[in-house]
Amino acid sequence: MNEVKNIFCIGRNYAKHAVELGNEVPEAPILFTKPTHALTYAKGEDITFPADKGEIHHELEIILHIDKPVKKGDRLEDVVSDISLGIDFTLRDVQSELKKKGQPWDRAKGFPNAAVTTERFPFPGIEACRKETFSLLKNGDVAQEGTINEMMFDFQAIIDECQEVFGLGAGDLIYTGTPEGVGPIKDGDQFEFFWGSERIGSFIVSMK
Repeated sequence: MNEVKNIFCIGRNYAKHAVELGNEVPEAPILFTKPTHALTYAKGEDITFPADKGEIHHELEIILHIDKPVKKGDRLEDVVSDISLGIDFTLRDVQSELKKKGQPWDRAKGFPNAAVTTERFPFPGIEACRKETFSLLKNGDVAQEGTINEMMFDFQAIIDECQEVFGLGAGDLIYTGTPEGVGPIKDGDQFEFFWGSERIGSFIVSMK
């Protein structure tokens, strides 16, 4: 297993999510990054979040795991070994203020534990992914659910864009965007990740 080198993220990749936040639907992928210090794993334990930064929103995502250097023209199946599910956490109030000032989102996206991931599992192939739903349960209820068919920019387009803009190599992660249903978290919330009917990770929110 490769050490995580970079965390790249795609913003507003599901049209309904862009609309629910009152944002324009993008014509090209919106790219941003998170520091590796933000990464943590959903293993059933408490994960700590800041209690003094305003609302923190969950954004469920499929994560692509890159296992080799990527060259222009490489196919998805040749460079993605595994996938996982995760959450791109956002300090929503902080992000709103940054957007008003025209400043980067880093403060809202890169705080400790802002990039949660389940354990990785083998990439089943693009056709299998098209047939599967992924979902996030909050306190037993479905909070977010989606399929990759709803993406505006598919996995291949995302890899091509990240390779051209940043370069991609072994150990890089790509958070591929979130379906609608994002919302705030609170102390004690219990979250569970599902790939189809299979539960693949969980955690409990601890606000401090």
